[in-house]
Amino acid sequence: MRVLAIDTALGACAAAVIDARLGEILASESLPMLRGHAEAIMPLIARVMDAAFVDFALLDRIAVTVGPGSFTGLRVGIAAARGIALAAAKPAVGLTTLAAYAAPHIAHDDKTAIAVAIDARHQHVYLQIFGPGGRTLIAPRIASIADAVRAAANGPVRIVGTGATMLALAWPSREPPVLVDESRAPDIVWVGRLAAAADESTSEPKPLYLRAPDAQPQDAARLPRR
Repeated sequence: MRVLAIDTALGACAAAVIDARLGEILASESLPMLRGHAEAIMPLIARVMDAAFVDFALLDRIAVTVGPGSFTGLRVGIAAARGIALAAAKPAVGLTTLAAYAAPHIAHDDKTAIAVAIDARHQHVYLQIFGPGGRTLIAPRIASIADAVRAAANGPVRIVGTGATMLALAWPSREPPVLVDESRAPDIVWVGRLAAAADESTSEPKPLYLRAPDAQPQDAARLPRR
């Protein structure tokens, strides 16, 4: 199972090629960035594919993060994944940034709960909480910092994601988090590993939007129809 993984959802432009059967990372590159993903992603993918010595026709599937994240970034990555999948006649699968953040921590310790918090601005986070065995306790949602802390502060817990520090600063003093990891983007290799195990029929690469866009139509400015 050779997988090309792509991530442009948050604070990085990243791609990797992994061979899940052999458990090998054939090539990987991640560039920290908040803007410019559209210009960077295709040259980056070309470099990673060259470094992996793998032709697109030899891939088994294309993986991409589908959010939550930047509206523009999500569309850049998903468009790239869909285009490559179409050209190479390979399936494309989508993975959430929340699951990708949690995966390496669950693999290391699947007993301690983990709260993934991604900064959604305006004192809100995109939140998902995983329990023992990686079981979802709180499904993906947008929540205020206060509500997220109330949901997560029920015993030993790790907090990861771009909103991890925001939650940690609001945490009650009685039992601090076991871990606070504010990585700016999930590990691209784990996007590929999750994709190798994903069910294609339930992992369509379409954006996961947990709130409406900030830009809204100006209804008052519309001209009446004749």
